[in-house]
Amino acid sequence: MTRERRGMRTPAARGSRVFLLVCSVVILVAGCQPTSTQSSVDSTGVIPSGRGERELLAEIGKKFENPQAHYELGRVYAQSGQWTKAEYHYNMALGFDPALRAAQAGVVKLFIDQGQKAKGEQYASAYIQQISTNDQELLRLAWEFERVGLDEHALRCFRQALLVGPDSYDVNKQVGFYYLGKNDTAKARQYLSRSFELNPRQPDVSGALGRLGVVVESPEAPPMTMEKKQ
Repeated sequence: MTRERRGMRTPAARGSRVFLLVCSVVILVAGCQPTSTQSSVDSTGVIPSGRGERELLAEIGKKFENPQAHYELGRVYAQSGQWTKAEYHYNMALGFDPALRAAQAGVVKLFIDQGQKAKGEQYASAYIQQISTNDQELLRLAWEFERVGLDEHALRCFRQALLVGPDSYDVNKQVGFYYLGKNDTAKARQYLSRSFELNPRQPDVSGALGRLGVVVESPEAPPMTMEKKQ
């Protein structure tokens, strides 16, 4: 994968470059057979935007520096096996928004789906290393990996987040709900209980624990104070 140089450019130069890139994309697509539209729900159960190739290309034509549109178009191409186009648009998305975790997960899945597991592992490790001390970003990347069916990498992110914030009620909650979604009730109970212990004012956590058969006692509301009349 190539990285875009980030030098300073004049508005005219930038405009020319954007125009040429948009034209290149349009010409490339014009010479290919149209791809099928995405289904309403993809294989991971994530509901996509529903926008197809033509609509996304039109949006990119209006504003080339649109990371979300590039990411979605990359996903459209990846799902139809057009690897080169998918990689190009994932690269564009990350060039305009290096913190777009969905695109990072897409890149890793792209390589794995092509049979390049070692390369996918390399990129996953690099993305995780970049945010290895930021528990919230690790959680975001973990869920994106989970959404594309890369649970091994999702778990790597969750475990690193626990190392960074072992006493974070939010980290423990997210890990607990991850295991709950995987029907691992023992681990779900473990992390959700820890989250509730750290912060008992979480109705979603107490509700989940109750459904898991854990008896929890929510904290009582603070007593009301009567204001003295003058």
